Amino acid sequence: MALQPEQSERRTARAEKLRLGQILIQQKLLTEEQLKSALQEQKQLGRRLGRVLTDKGIITEEQLAEALARQLNLSYVDLKHFNIKREVVLKLPESAARRFRALVLDDAGAACQVGMSDPTDLTAYDEIARILKRKIEIVVVTGAEVVRALDRIYRRTEQIAGLAQELGAELGETNVVDFGALAVTPGLEEAPVVKLLQTVFEDAVQQRASDIHIEPQEKKLQIRFRIDGVMHLQTQADSKIAAALALRLKLMSGLDISEKRLPQDGRFGVRVRNTQVDVRLSTMPTQYGESSVMRLLNQSGGVLGIDRIGMPAEMVERMRVVINRSSGMVLVTGPTGSGKTTTLYAALSELNTPERKIITVEDPVEYRLPGINQVQVNEKIDLGFERVLRSALRQDPDVILVGEMRDKATVETGMRAAMTGHMVFSTLHTNDAVSTPVRLLDMGAPRYMVALSLQLVLAQRLVSVVCASCAKEHKLAPNEREWLRLEFGDAVDRHRYLSGGGCSHCNGTGFSGRTGVYEMLEMTNPVVTAANSDDLQAFINAAREQMAGNTLRRHAAILAASGRTTVDEAMRISHQLED
Repeated sequence: MALQPEQSERRTARAEKLRLGQILIQQKLLTEEQLKSALQEQKQLGRRLGRVLTDKGIITEEQLAEALARQLNLSYVDLKHFNIKREVVLKLPESAARRFRALVLDDAGAACQVGMSDPTDLTAYDEIARILKRKIEIVVVTGAEVVRALDRIYRRTEQIAGLAQELGAELGETNVVDFGALAVTPGLEEAPVVKLLQTVFEDAVQQRASDIHIEPQEKKLQIRFRIDGVMHLQTQADSKIAAALALRLKLMSGLDISEKRLPQDGRFGVRVRNTQVDVRLSTMPTQYGESSVMRLLNQSGGVLGIDRIGMPAEMVERMRVVINRSSGMVLVTGPTGSGKTTTLYAALSELNTPERKIITVEDPVEYRLPGINQVQVNEKIDLGFERVLRSALRQDPDVILVGEMRDKATVETGMRAAMTGHMVFSTLHTNDAVSTPVRLLDMGAPRYMVALSLQLVLAQRLVSVVCASCAKEHKLAPNEREWLRLEFGDAVDRHRYLSGGGCSHCNGTGFSGRTGVYEMLEMTNPVVTAANSDDLQAFINAAREQMAGNTLRRHAAILAASGRTTVDEAMRISHQLED
């Protein structure tokens, strides 16, 4: 739609008036010297002035956007707290939205409200108006939030479905694909099966998925993502492409492509949008074909420290004291998928100095940490935990991480190491911290070894975090109030409880991300004395007394009271402990 003469004159006058550097100087966000330096760098690099200034850390993107909005008499919209409507955003093609860093926020019929990170870009204004065929009302947004929103909204569901159809058409009526020939064929990246998998990986990384499930059914193939612990259906396709996908994934993992009757495990790496992702593949024969599950381990974020995994400050302080001792055993317990390995590697990252030799024995190796020696167990060649652990002790280590205490032999070897000058980390599947020493005894460990070697037990779970964009005050139900009263007494109503209403930022779930819930049992002298006796109840009483205020239930209630999670999520942790 062509601009009217008065609109064109108004736009020309505004263009003459605008000079980004001068705007920021007027807003006292920039000095003349900083502007001069930034303009020189802009000329050399050919980038926008605002990008130069934000990259140099002189101003933030929010400051840039707010300054432009004030100068141009436009509104500034914080997309973190704006409920974006998918159907409205899709009115602008993805290519144009990404090119101009623009987002359609509202459609009033005669005009569209469009968020732009650079409202002075007249070319973008004209092109967006031409595409939408209506008047444009500009609001200012930050470029980073636009990109995040575009990644959420422009999902690859349709693209994946289209590629699946293309692959199905190529296969025709047969389910056989000659991947041996495909692997050495030039232009492999153009093969439909490869393009389909690449697109699936890109979408999974964008959505922060931890797992990709490719599951053949009787009449369809379903692809699902696990996001924040919850399964989400991505797409459904013709079941005849399942064999092609399984074979291609096996090729990528170096597995036996002729074996379809037995489960297989492998791993490979992919690079998605400059992000290195390690993929653990598990295949399993099912009634309608091979099911493939891929665990995605994003290596670009690095390993977090123990003060950044959600652990309460007082627990962090005590844990640092214990792990810096010269010997002893630290166990992290909890169900599968509760973040035990993340916690252990957080501890290792604190100890990873040139003065310490660290060896890990894992199945599989999940994180890659420079400076430590990581060993992958292989049961097929009789290279199990206990054997590798005995060999590791001859390598003169200071710290040893054992992926899991699976049997009596591994437990006893690990405890002996902890008693002879080594710090040993490992995991165990128990319901809570108190039951961990009891479980070790049940596995056949001598009572004196448990009492002397075990230094600390950390039990943990993961709870969903309330989405900050749609969080709203939550009115307590009677059962929720009674549950909270057990922790806070009459102080229940002094806290403000939140829940998520569901928005575009959290895919309507009301949650965004997860955080840890922890309890800690430190083996103090009274607890050790009780553990060394035959009176089980005396040990349980001593352990609970030592853990007072540091239980999973207490930490979950505190997270709910602070608005980080919902009361329902906190109660779920409590119910797991009672089951």
